[in-house]
Amino acid sequence: MATTAVQIPGSSDGVPLRIKLQRVERRRKLRAFALVLPLLLFVFITFVMPIGRMMFDAIHDDTLLVLMPRTTVALSVWDGKDLPDERVYAALAGDLKQAWAQKTAGKIGERMNYELAGTASQVKSSARNASTLSAGPYKAAMIEISPIWGQHEVWSLLKRGRSSYTAFYLLRSVDFQYGSDSQIVASPPENAIFRDIFLRTLGISIGVTAATLLLGFPLAYVLAILPPRTSNLLMMGILMSFFTSVLVRTTAWVVLLQDHGVINETLMTLHILSQPAELIFNRFGTVLAMTHIQLPFTLLPIYSVMKSISPNHVRAARSLGAGPFYAFWKVYFPQTLPGIAAGCLLTFILCLGYYITPALVGGPGDMMVSNFVATYTNEQLNWGMASALGAILLTATLLLYFVFNKLVGVDRIKMG
Repeated sequence: MATTAVQIPGSSDGVPLRIKLQRVERRRKLRAFALVLPLLLFVFITFVMPIGRMMFDAIHDDTLLVLMPRTTVALSVWDGKDLPDERVYAALAGDLKQAWAQKTAGKIGERMNYELAGTASQVKSSARNASTLSAGPYKAAMIEISPIWGQHEVWSLLKRGRSSYTAFYLLRSVDFQYGSDSQIVASPPENAIFRDIFLRTLGISIGVTAATLLLGFPLAYVLAILPPRTSNLLMMGILMSFFTSVLVRTTAWVVLLQDHGVINETLMTLHILSQPAELIFNRFGTVLAMTHIQLPFTLLPIYSVMKSISPNHVRAARSLGAGPFYAFWKVYFPQTLPGIAAGCLLTFILCLGYYITPALVGGPGDMMVSNFVATYTNEQLNWGMASALGAILLTATLLLYFVFNKLVGVDRIKMG
């Protein structure tokens, strides 16, 4: 069969039509990119850059390298077996003199105190006394000024300070630390708290997710089968919670759950209780308040998926002889799984970062990772530990999301 090539005619200016179409398509893409460019810049500046800086601060600390340059250079040839020689102590005295003059001895002591508790005051006093030294021998003089300069682990710490990067904050966040010879060892039991905190955060998040699912699924089902007018009215009542801030809703629970709050007073008036029950500043109050706040986040995806399920499916199953529960469990429930997955994943991830609610209605044993991040950021000004805890929490969240994607599949999630 004979074929005839179709020739695209050129325009009056001699430019082929194909080239003109490509130019138009390119201009259209550039206009579309220009429209989303402000959003991309906003996300990059407010989301990507802070997270990137947090991840960087978790492994970067050049305090000792910058403030003690002579000592860190002199320690490059130290074999790490015995105490350093006189040359290293002379460099230490020179750095401490400079630190005292520039008022940076406090920063050096603070950095060393992160790894060796009690060294901050010793470093400051050493800098003050070292400023009076005019000649050697410096080794005996520095050890006489403070005995910490005769400790092997102090010099191991200073030698690790030769690098701008450190794994100390990440190790400390999982209850490990450096030993006297810079080997990685487990933290002492009195300092090993962070693994329990991470497990506590995961446990509370799982508990709240399960509670919102148990409460949200039946409510979503009722809303899905009610007439639209009644369903919309009830849905407005649920969405009303979004019109108030999390702080206000948490404070309301403080009023309700306290010893002489509405709940305890009502139960004692009805003679159900003889004395106030402990409903607040414990795990019960934390989970209850978080469940109330997170309930709409689990309910709405499930409700949206239920509204898309045709009632004819269950009717067909019933007409074929299936009982009410069997038709629900085998026909209706599997179709709601994408909504359940979306709601539970959203609630679980949000719970991992909760801060206000555990701080107001929880007890000392209910503090989550976010509370410790806030403490290190606002009170102790230890940005390395705050960044390391945040980095581990972010990594755990991404890992859970990866596992969820492998087991369930993100493409099966439906938000409505």
